[in-house]
Amino acid sequence: MTYRLLFTLVLSRLDAETVHTRTARALGALGRIPGARGLLRALVGRPDPSLRVEAFGRVFPSPLGVAAGLDKNLEWFEELGALGFGFVEVGTVTAEAQPGNPRPRIHRLPADRALLNSMGFPNAGAHAAARRLRRPRTTLVAVNVGRTKAATDAAADYRRSIARLAPLADLLVLNVSSPNTPGLRDLQAVQSLRELVCAVRAELSASATSVPLLVKLAPDLSDGELDAIAAVALELSLDGLVCTNTTTSRDGLASAPELTARPGGISGAPLKARSLEVLRRVRAVTGDRLVLVSVGGIENADDALARIRAGATLVQAYTGFVYGGPAWPRAVNRGLAARIRALGVESVSDLIGTEPYPV
Repeated sequence: MTYRLLFTLVLSRLDAETVHTRTARALGALGRIPGARGLLRALVGRPDPSLRVEAFGRVFPSPLGVAAGLDKNLEWFEELGALGFGFVEVGTVTAEAQPGNPRPRIHRLPADRALLNSMGFPNAGAHAAARRLRRPRTTLVAVNVGRTKAATDAAADYRRSIARLAPLADLLVLNVSSPNTPGLRDLQAVQSLRELVCAVRAELSASATSVPLLVKLAPDLSDGELDAIAAVALELSLDGLVCTNTTTSRDGLASAPELTARPGGISGAPLKARSLEVLRRVRAVTGDRLVLVSVGGIENADDALARIRAGATLVQAYTGFVYGGPAWPRAVNRGLAARIRALGVESVSDLIGTEPYPV
């Protein structure tokens, strides 16, 4: 309630990216105070044991993670973990540092419980990200890797990032689906995706690095394209797929046209239905042979549970956290644990892919 009041009266009146940057810096500074992270973890409390999920040979304390985009420069992933998230996907990281698109490039759409962003992968580059990943950490980190805007050879550009980041990451996610880097979504074409994954695998082999590899998909693909990509993911023995990135669709938005007409991708509640549809489509092709991560429009424990029942092993949020505030992950974790108890099962893992499950 306090955060909602603060958001309405203060934060919503400030530039969205400025608030984001100041929040990251404030929590990052808090984390540098000796004992502060431990105190924060103690205040929030550990997620209920029923939320533990085993995937990729790792144990996640909760299936609820942070989507890429919130911690682009790996500045506060430990603090996000202390708030109750089971893992954090950092980035998108590119081989070279780049400023991204001109500001303003994040816009709140409160009437739609959404965000519109045209960031364009602003980040300090793979070298800086690797330096931060070398620090001791307790939070599981997935590293989202994208193409440098100026790169002419996408595969070589990804390989440069992978060479620096793969040995330090818990998971690697290839971002081929952001709408804010020209031509990036072309890499989702089956042959282009196959070539990219093979190039990345060659780099992993050259560095003798073994790390789970996932690809992040766009929600705007047709059903046929999704089926083809899911089949290629099985063919290439990918470890998982992230479903989905932001959408370029503006259908059904209630916000003012002068806002929604701006370029960029929409995240949050308007993406909820399509993200669930994509998850179900991909699950129908892959079954339990891939780990599926669902993101897009998750606002509460019921949304998270719906994705898990539809086949997601892990779920992620960004916009729900922005609107929900620092207590949001704890609330979602508690809600999930309560629903697990009500359903009479011991673990959230028992519910993966059980749709339709009596609720």
